[in-house]
Amino acid sequence: MKKLSLLAMLAGVGLLGAIVPHAKADEWNKKTTVTFNDPVELPGMALPAGTYVFKLMDSMTDRNIVQVFNKDETHIYGTFLAIPDYRMKTPRKTIITFEERPANSPEAVKAWFYPGDNYGNEFVYPKKRAVQLAKQSNQPVPSMPSEMASNTTKPVKKMTEPSVMAMKKAPLKVQKPTGEEAQIAEAFPPPPVQTAAAKPPKRLPKTASMLPLIGLIGFLSLAGALSLRAVAKRIV
Repeated sequence: MKKLSLLAMLAGVGLLGAIVPHAKADEWNKKTTVTFNDPVELPGMALPAGTYVFKLMDSMTDRNIVQVFNKDETHIYGTFLAIPDYRMKTPRKTIITFEERPANSPEAVKAWFYPGDNYGNEFVYPKKRAVQLAKQSNQPVPSMPSEMASNTTKPVKKMTEPSVMAMKKAPLKVQKPTGEEAQIAEAFPPPPVQTAAAKPPKRLPKTASMLPLIGLIGFLSLAGALSLRAVAKRIV
């Protein structure tokens, strides 16, 4: 399987190949400007080659809804459901991963990671398309009911908090390469809990008592006193 992982350079330098991204980003909404020099696929649509803005929807109830705009942010192409995707190694640059594709068809965007974030956003595809992508990539693909695909193209002004909540209530599943359907948690379990490393003690443990030292000092003092007494008798 050929799987592309693109690093979007902040300096504007992309990887060689059919798709070259360039990224600029903002911390709150993870705004990232990406340039593709070949068409790409997003859930329910295909985008021609060009420059686009990826960012999280300004929602206080959910941080896994991605919106894609044109370069000037005067037009929104879609609002997309996503699930958290975890990477063990924290990315230093923007990363966009793609599903496997048949020849001469657009790359399907799999996930988007913002620089410095272990958690990214894996796109949820309509069920029919998710089944195809799972077989092509031999990997599980998160899915939503196919009839939900039309919601991704709603104008941004109509995407209110209730609309966001309605999208999140959609029953999400996972399509397996075998054609089976499973729960999200079954194919995308949470990352293991990392335990903090044991801290070294502030003080070294005491390995011996002070009593032997005190005894030694007492013995030397007694010996010194006896020696002085013997010298004094000789002088007398």
